Amino acid sequence: MNTVGALITMGIPGAELDDATRQTLEQIRPGCIILFRRNVDRGFDSLQRLVAELHQLPWAPLVAIDHEGGRVMRLGEPFTHFPPASVLGARKDPALARDVAFAMGRELASVGFDLVYAPVLDVLTCKTNTVIGDRAFGDDPQLVARLGSAQVRGFLDAGILCCGKHFPGHGDTEVDSHLDLPRVEVSFEVLRQRELVPFRAAIDAGVPMLMTAHVTYSASASQLPASFDPFFLHTVVREQLRFSGVVVTDDLEMGAVKRMASPAEAAVRAIAAGADGVLVCQTTEAALAVWQALSEAAQNQPQARERVAAAHERWQALCHHLDRSRRNKCELPCPEHRRLAQNLQRTPATGA
Repeated sequence: MNTVGALITMGIPGAELDDATRQTLEQIRPGCIILFRRNVDRGFDSLQRLVAELHQLPWAPLVAIDHEGGRVMRLGEPFTHFPPASVLGARKDPALARDVAFAMGRELASVGFDLVYAPVLDVLTCKTNTVIGDRAFGDDPQLVARLGSAQVRGFLDAGILCCGKHFPGHGDTEVDSHLDLPRVEVSFEVLRQRELVPFRAAIDAGVPMLMTAHVTYSASASQLPASFDPFFLHTVVREQLRFSGVVVTDDLEMGAVKRMASPAEAAVRAIAAGADGVLVCQTTEAALAVWQALSEAAQNQPQARERVAAAHERWQALCHHLDRSRRNKCELPCPEHRRLAQNLQRTPATGA
């Protein structure tokens, strides 16, 4: 079912589309393809060719990348390397945060990317949290909300889709969800007044996509991570926050998920619980297994079929927001962007 494929965001193994990868892509027809360093390490010209080839596939998938600045930066020269979000947090200037996102978005749009998995909307309340750390703007929910929503507007102004993460919040954890399953032990009222504040602001700013956290929360009666919990995927994000865009899971090949289910089993559970899409970033074998499991569920279970159809409608609405002919592009390298990054690096982190 092509409808099922549209719900899958998958990674590919290399910097070229070999025959085996093309065959898998043709079978799954993923709605989005995410690139990592393994796909972009042959230089700018190779990257341009790869993105163009992906866009030329018959179903025209979105092409995405993690691109936050700081340590989450897949792209080398000639792209500008901006400092991490914590540097912007020290400046406390929404206009500056917007300018950085606009610059990053312009550079990504110039090479053909459609979607960036940023900004990080986590509130860093646990100082020993290394997986988020300097990727967060800070520990003040209102500051994170102002800067995060400013970055949403910056990316959208550049003509690129963006995704706020990691809903409902990964900032109060010590465990890295890439390795194991974290838990947040606070009441829902604390979540509402702290973790959810930046997500509410990003939704008001027009963020088209949110990514869930593979984290469990005592605020939910369920023992499930948010990525599989109807309380967060429906009650909170749809009914309370009134978000009508696309909700995707974090990568289903992460350690937090592997301890409880295979990627295929996890995908079926996530879509059934209310997610609109799943990320399967590391292996094409896992992506194929996810596609097969979702296809079987949609064919055999009326409720699963209804969920897949509803999620597919949200993906279609998302793609309608994207006009590749009206991108705010720039030449690379961009001296203006380099000056902006250098000025940020030189500025003492004393606030303003």
